[in-house]
Amino acid sequence: MGLLMVFVRVLFLILVMLQMGTNAKIQPKVFDVTRYGAIANGRTDNTKAFERAWSDACKWNGKSRVLVPRGTFLVGSITFLGPCKYSIAFTLKGILKAPSNPSVMTSDQWISFRYVNQLAVNGGGSFDGQGASSWKSINKNSKALPISLRFEFVKNSRISKITSMNSKNAHISIFGCENLNISNVKISAPGDSPNTDGIKIGNSKRMRIWSSSIGTGDDCIAILSGSSNIDISDVFCGPGHGISIGSLGKYLNEKNVWGLSVKNCTFRDTTNGLRIKTHASSSASIVSGFTYQNIHMDNVENPIIIDQQYCPYPPCNLQTPSHVQIKDVTYNNIWGTSSTKVAVTFQCSQKFPCKNIVLNDINLVHHGPGGSATSQCSHVNGVSSGRQIPPSCL
Repeated sequence: MGLLMVFVRVLFLILVMLQMGTNAKIQPKVFDVTRYGAIANGRTDNTKAFERAWSDACKWNGKSRVLVPRGTFLVGSITFLGPCKYSIAFTLKGILKAPSNPSVMTSDQWISFRYVNQLAVNGGGSFDGQGASSWKSINKNSKALPISLRFEFVKNSRISKITSMNSKNAHISIFGCENLNISNVKISAPGDSPNTDGIKIGNSKRMRIWSSSIGTGDDCIAILSGSSNIDISDVFCGPGHGISIGSLGKYLNEKNVWGLSVKNCTFRDTTNGLRIKTHASSSASIVSGFTYQNIHMDNVENPIIIDQQYCPYPPCNLQTPSHVQIKDVTYNNIWGTSSTKVAVTFQCSQKFPCKNIVLNDINLVHHGPGGSATSQCSHVNGVSSGRQIPPSCL
């Protein structure tokens, strides 16, 4: 009797394992938006059809995929809300267009994914924010312009092989996310388009961005309060304002930013390269544990810059020094050309000087008026080694 029970249990375990293997190979059920009434003529509002397709896919008792086939689909403000029962993909083969007039949109976000686990956004298609008319009237429009793609509280997910173009505001905004991978993404807007950040990250951790191209009118990547363990590699930035930490220090109770790695990236014709920016204010936090490595600068205005008196809209109150402590930042093998004479700037806080700033093998040359490249240091402690062009001021 005992041997029979053991045999039954073993057989049961084998059947369970076989079933798990079978389920893993099962293709996801496809929910094609055209089957819900979506029309690919670029004029019909397909918001309701997309909402219904997502709702059914999210409730499906297995893997699911919302499919947007080839063609041009107009959709208004929409939120794809979880949690879903299983992993879910949003596969865009065609083009999604936002309304050109932001006043008809019901939110300051165009397309949002919220509270979703194991989400994949992919397919090779494009999100067209149609932002040109909004940029022209931005000073006259008191309503916040919509962000193209917003990810909130999304975990264990990936964004790959998509294009975001001409966003009205930021292209991709990430908040409260964990373990999110972004790869093979193209982001595009004119260099003079206002506030069109490429990727903005706030209060998120364990992020990876790689093998992507970002050209826009603001920061290529902006890392904000409460973000940690961010890995960026093989990213091309230009035009744009570089890869920026901050701005920080403007608001009370901001959280620390730590654990950033940027490597094997190229900046071309950008206003900044590697930038940390904080406001002169009493709001306190810590920025620490950054490594910038193997970075190529091509005609960059401020290749390496820490600015703790950041003032985007003068006049600013600069009487109170920044209370943001910046420390443990390493720049290793940064080379190329600076479009201005000052290639390295460390303008740190008088009250909380930058600590343990390391420069190793810096080769940034300037060929324009004024002579060779220089560096400027204020309230910074650190060391330099290897080649130092311009001569280090540490």
